[in-house]
Amino acid sequence: MLGAIEAGGTKFVCAVGDESGKIIERIQIPTTVPEETMESVIQFFKQYPVQAIGIGSFGPIDVNTESPTYGNITSTPKLAWKDFPFVQTIKEAFSVPVGFNTDVNAAALGEATFGAAKGLDSCVYITVGTGIGAGAIVQGNLLQGLSHPEMGHILVRRHPNDSYEGKCPYHHDCFEGLAAGPAIEERWGQKGKDLVEREEVWEMEGYYIAQALMQYILILSPKKIILGGGVMNQKQVFSYINKFLPELINQYVSLPELSGYIVSPGLGDDAGITGSLLLAYQALQNEKSYK
Repeated sequence: MLGAIEAGGTKFVCAVGDESGKIIERIQIPTTVPEETMESVIQFFKQYPVQAIGIGSFGPIDVNTESPTYGNITSTPKLAWKDFPFVQTIKEAFSVPVGFNTDVNAAALGEATFGAAKGLDSCVYITVGTGIGAGAIVQGNLLQGLSHPEMGHILVRRHPNDSYEGKCPYHHDCFEGLAAGPAIEERWGQKGKDLVEREEVWEMEGYYIAQALMQYILILSPKKIILGGGVMNQKQVFSYINKFLPELINQYVSLPELSGYIVSPGLGDDAGITGSLLLAYQALQNEKSYK
């Protein structure tokens, strides 16, 4: 039995299951402060004989196993969680192997193993919601270098009709600052779900997402692009992405048929928690091979 934590900015999803992606039990816990949230997390897992726990966390996080702060949440705008020792806290509570990565890398792993990119050795998973983040599978492995990817904070060109300053506290008008859910709400004065009929809202959103996808395609050349998160529940955005992306690429590289290339998550809302189960399984296998 494996444990999984999908740690988001508004809620934690905790589950127990197995390496086939089967979820036996799950709960949701509000993301408040570490003392409250983690107490509920630990109480949930104490009910089950878990052999390993996988964490897919909001970030930025320290994923460098050689670093003295490995396993910590780092420079998050959620100040109560800044420098929180996530992995250490779980290990102290359970003394089991712990897999640790970003929530979007976990979702990419879930989609590549059981979802929309199953059978492929590369994909990019992007979530467009409260924030924007992306995870990538390259040649069958999660992409990691100095740290994990932060693809939500790339720079994009402004839409000609957009004078909004941007929501990102670090970069103002980066991709996340212009296109995440809070940016939509602040720019237009209403939440996205209340702007369904406003064509200009989704045309602008598609313009920004298409620019980001162009950069991901040119750099990573993924075999599938998966777009999740609350904003992408507005399916009309896909038509604008599919309109702008070929114009931006301008036949420089050959694109597959976009309706089958840029898709919604095959696992729906379970991509992240499924990937976190897989992170737990990888940690367990690594521990066994190390011994």
